[in-house]
Amino acid sequence: MNRTTAGESGLPWTMRQYAGSGTAVESNARYKQLIANGTTGLSVAFDLPTQMGHDSDAPIASGEVGKVGVAIDSIDDMRVLFGGIPLDRVSTSMTIDAPAALLLLMYQLVAEEQGVRADRLTGAILNDVVGEDIARGTYIFPPKPSLRLIADVFEYCRAEIPKWNTVSIPGSGRHTAEPGVTPAARETAIEAQQAERLAKLRAWRCAERVADALSLVQDAAAGTANVLYPMREALAAGATVGEVCDALREVWGTYGPAA
Repeated sequence: MNRTTAGESGLPWTMRQYAGSGTAVESNARYKQLIANGTTGLSVAFDLPTQMGHDSDAPIASGEVGKVGVAIDSIDDMRVLFGGIPLDRVSTSMTIDAPAALLLLMYQLVAEEQGVRADRLTGAILNDVVGEDIARGTYIFPPKPSLRLIADVFEYCRAEIPKWNTVSIPGSGRHTAEPGVTPAARETAIEAQQAERLAKLRAWRCAERVADALSLVQDAAAGTANVLYPMREALAAGATVGEVCDALREVWGTYGPAA
């Protein structure tokens, strides 16, 4: 379990069960079970493709979808993940670093759809790109734009989600998952299910609106404007985690050992 606190704010400690695997439907059922048993703080585990900013149907994601974490490709998955959960009464910690801004924005959008104002949301994102690079190598962007993205999260949350903890640098046990191994056949089924969901999303959404929104994300990334605002619009339009990250990769490049 993760234990977080608001430091000197006087708020009590919150015990969080690090949970999430497979699909958003399965993880949502687990969260509701935890809440029914008295949990007031959730800690979301994301699968490796989500942490690396890849969609579940990307070739590089094969074999890792929904494994040791939940697969989140779009706001549609986030709606399912937190469906029926009172986001104004539950604090949510999201164990995510490089694409932390994207997951936070989707969380905000889903909360607002539920009628919960952003200024009532409480929780945390790791948002610790440097530590994540050292610990596991799950980087996306080079150091300079990665740090710029972290700073944009600080600025955005100060204005939009003031009660949110914008960075968390945990100690040991940061990636301890719930026990259990997903059978290979189940992993294949999850991957196929997510690919089908993505195909339906892309068929349903307005492709022109998504393309225009992603273009604005790139314009902000190339300049000095806060990238979270156009990212929020792109996600609301139906852009996926992988598509937004790919748009940023085109501007910022991809970080690797040689970089």
